[in-house]
Amino acid sequence: MNNTLSTPPAIDLRGISKSFGAVQANRDIYLTVPAGTIHGIVGENGAGKSTLMSILYGFYEADSGEIYINGKLTPIRNSTDAIRAGIGMVHQHFMLVENFTVLENIILGAESGALLSKSIADATTEVRRLEEEFGLHVDIHARIDEIPVGQQQRVETIKALYRGAKILILDEPTGVLTPQEADQLFDILRSLREKGVTVIIITHKLREIMDLTDNVSVMRQGEMVAHVKTAETSKERLAELMVGRKIRMDLDKTAAQPGETLIRIDRLGLTDQQKIKRLEDISFEVHAGEIVGVAGVSGNGQSELLEILSGMRPCTTGEVQINGLTITQAQQTNPEEVRRYSIGHVPEDRLKRGLIPRFSASESAILGYHNSPDYNGVILSKTEAIKNHCLHLMHAFDVRPDDPALKSANFSGGNQQKLILAREMDPSPKVLLIGQPTRGVDIGAIAFIHKQIIQMRDAGSAVLLVSGELDELLSLADRIVVMFDGRIVGEVAAEETDERELGLMMANAHQENTQKEAHHG
Repeated sequence: MNNTLSTPPAIDLRGISKSFGAVQANRDIYLTVPAGTIHGIVGENGAGKSTLMSILYGFYEADSGEIYINGKLTPIRNSTDAIRAGIGMVHQHFMLVENFTVLENIILGAESGALLSKSIADATTEVRRLEEEFGLHVDIHARIDEIPVGQQQRVETIKALYRGAKILILDEPTGVLTPQEADQLFDILRSLREKGVTVIIITHKLREIMDLTDNVSVMRQGEMVAHVKTAETSKERLAELMVGRKIRMDLDKTAAQPGETLIRIDRLGLTDQQKIKRLEDISFEVHAGEIVGVAGVSGNGQSELLEILSGMRPCTTGEVQINGLTITQAQQTNPEEVRRYSIGHVPEDRLKRGLIPRFSASESAILGYHNSPDYNGVILSKTEAIKNHCLHLMHAFDVRPDDPALKSANFSGGNQQKLILAREMDPSPKVLLIGQPTRGVDIGAIAFIHKQIIQMRDAGSAVLLVSGELDELLSLADRIVVMFDGRIVGEVAAEETDERELGLMMANAHQENTQKEAHHG
């Protein structure tokens, strides 16, 4: 949709500031977003992007500054004010009730009257209209836990539009999507723009910014440092603006020199307590000196695979040999025993499994190694040794601030991740299991983390890498196995594939297409 000079901007933020205690999250922010455009916001972890959007959506109230919506001063004290002003938000972690239907989720909290039957009838008509107008097709009678994540994201978008949103904020919208689902989302967002909806997208994927947006704003350390037209910039320039220095986007990586087999998985299976098969007939190997990536849309068994290999969950069938440790249904293990076999584990969810938010950084830095005599005296723990170890990790992995006494919860997500990676890599384990190494991590830290993982491989470790970022897998992995519905549906050399082929395998369309071709042939 073309804007005339007389059209006021959809969003005009003036002098927005917000502090949390001593931390200044936003400092005197000015941001203007023209109506009917797609506007990107980028920045490192802790730059203040999500805080700023949370102020716009009413999760937080600004300490100072003014918000103008469509040219009108609009105080936003809570989300009700934001919705009333025509603002909707699709969160990184979806706000959906899993055992409700699509339609029930859409109308939840926005019922049209006391009678639920009338609300459902009214909503059905309106949702059908929104589906047709914006190409947001989804089965409104399906339960949320029965539809894929790409469809769930559509539900969140319909939910916002149903409440009258003319301004839509999306926070890291492609984190759990296949490349094909991401392309479909972008088509929908372009359609929204054509219909006059203003879209703001927060993402750390600069390729998406370049493909999708009209304009982009860059934040650094709580301040707005640049506003540029997307057509007049580049990924490299944006990365430099984000971190304040030049970033090397390429990765030095020589060919793998595989050695002995350190992980051998043979017909591994897992059936959960609800009798649902989470893993079925999984077999593959990982050698010393190579990185094997695991691709798949979230929820297709990758998490369960890592949990079994790291001793967090028992298997029900098959066998694992991992650096001399045998795991079967009859021969279970636990994380403490796994570590004794020189196996490091970076869990997928850093807050639930990687550290304890209320612990100090120094305490989180020894989790899993806390029983070591290096850190324990006869009665009391060796606080000085623990602190010095944490400082060593912080300096080796550039964790900021380098304060071992600071609570783990008070570090940005990227710095929490670097602390966990440092803890698991520092002992130079023979096997390294990594789940989502750079999830929510800024571009400067991503380059650093990738370099460390390559160094582990080159030092002779066997690395098993689960990641939802296909460009990350293609950059780091030597081989990639693809999982769908708890099974392995393909294995490829990383240098012989691309995102499109991996995306088709992740949706199990690769095999289906092959079968159709064979049938028609």
